[in-house]
Amino acid sequence: MIAAFKRLVARHWPVLRFRTIIFGTLLFVAALPGAGAVFLRVYENALVRRTEAELVAQGAALAAGASILWPGAESAPARIAGPYEEPATEVDLQSTVILPERPAPSRVHPPVDEAALNLERSIAPALAETKMVTLASIQILDRNGVVLNGYGTGGSLASVPEVAAALRGQSTTVLRRNASYRQVYPLEWLSRASSIRLHHARPIRAGGQVVGAILLSRSPRSLFKGIYEDRGKIALGIVLIFGMLVILSAVLARAIVRPVESLSKATRSMAQGRAAILDRPSLQVVEIRALYDDFEAMADAIAKRSRYLRDFAAALSHEFKTPLTSISGAIELLEDHGETMSESERQRFLTNITADADRLSRLVRRMMELAKADMGVPDGTEQADVPATLAKLADSYRSAAFNIRVDSPGALPAVRMDPVGLETITATIIDNARQAGASLLLIRTRRQHDQVVIEFADNGSGIAEGDRARLFEPFFTSKRDSGGTGMGLSIARSLAEAHGGRIDLLETSEGACFALSLAEHRGMTAA
Repeated sequence: MIAAFKRLVARHWPVLRFRTIIFGTLLFVAALPGAGAVFLRVYENALVRRTEAELVAQGAALAAGASILWPGAESAPARIAGPYEEPATEVDLQSTVILPERPAPSRVHPPVDEAALNLERSIAPALAETKMVTLASIQILDRNGVVLNGYGTGGSLASVPEVAAALRGQSTTVLRRNASYRQVYPLEWLSRASSIRLHHARPIRAGGQVVGAILLSRSPRSLFKGIYEDRGKIALGIVLIFGMLVILSAVLARAIVRPVESLSKATRSMAQGRAAILDRPSLQVVEIRALYDDFEAMADAIAKRSRYLRDFAAALSHEFKTPLTSISGAIELLEDHGETMSESERQRFLTNITADADRLSRLVRRMMELAKADMGVPDGTEQADVPATLAKLADSYRSAAFNIRVDSPGALPAVRMDPVGLETITATIIDNARQAGASLLLIRTRRQHDQVVIEFADNGSGIAEGDRARLFEPFFTSKRDSGGTGMGLSIARSLAEAHGGRIDLLETSEGACFALSLAEHRGMTAA
């Protein structure tokens, strides 16, 4: 089921440009706060709290005025010591419980407090003026919770929780359902606060006692009306966000998309056999810069490998052409004149054919060894004992005319190379020294940082200055007449580099000197 769904998505998923994905992602992220303001009630909750703050302010002003007008009250309220503080709001659309609609006043109640009734008559003009401006419902209640004005006059609201709290001296705000609500805007169903009403009850104090309460109620400011009123700010915010999106998209495009497109162009150029030219981006990104470095290293390695293959193919054709031509010519002469040739002549031609065939066999064998050295990928677990390998090969090649002396410290660590590869490299250098007419080969070993360096110094005829640069090229040899293939040192260098080492030709006043550097293999030391 999941696999089928993935295939369906993959079949219909559009292939988009990277610029489109970047801009779409940024636009989606930028739209999240706006979506949250509507659907997570962030903006709407702020409107509800603003309405509550307005009701609290109105209630505080009216309650203070009522306290002054209460019969027997002081003409001026007592001064309040200490700093002024903004009262904290109580309601929250996410956590406050929305109560049912406020019940109708009960008709069973104690007698009306005459002092409170006189207060209501005195403050009625102020209440009317305030209601016209604030559109809030304002009712005065006596100390027993009897309504003195407005809807339900003469009834009691003492059992209503917010009124009961106010009569105990505590100001309270609650949210209640609004049964008279009717939809005004088409999308008003998105607003949670559209069908609710805030009720705020505040005590009236005189002489240090609660003598009544003031009850205010009002529907919160409409979400869509609030958005319309703040349309300028919201539009400015949208313009700024969109402008920032364009700027960020341009920066990301310049820092990421353009470099990727440049890499793609360079890759196509390489695929067509042309040089890959990269323009470094002006806005540097660490990962993109590393990608460019890796690409340039790869392009350089491919170019070197291509040149190597071309040179190798040219040298190979040349090396095979000479013995094949000689074999073809000898066979042709034997076919045409074999019957008239003497036995010694036929034998000479057959000997030449055999020698050329042996040379071709050596070339094929050495090419296989070179390919194995080039393509081999060590797993890092190989290790070779340097003193033991050198001692073994020195004993094998040492003779009366050719002496080998090994000079090494008391202990050397094992190196990261398989023993056969180390023997192949050492044997190649020893054999070259012997063919160069050396009578002494001095092998010195030492540790240098985390590597083991093996130097091979002989007293032979040395290497001509013009041949030093091509010494490690495949098929290059100055001893072709004596059977040399010119591949021994190429194989030796490939083996060393495959294991993280290197082999170099050093400057010397006599003979030739090679230095083989190999990495230590941790965890083993050879005596």
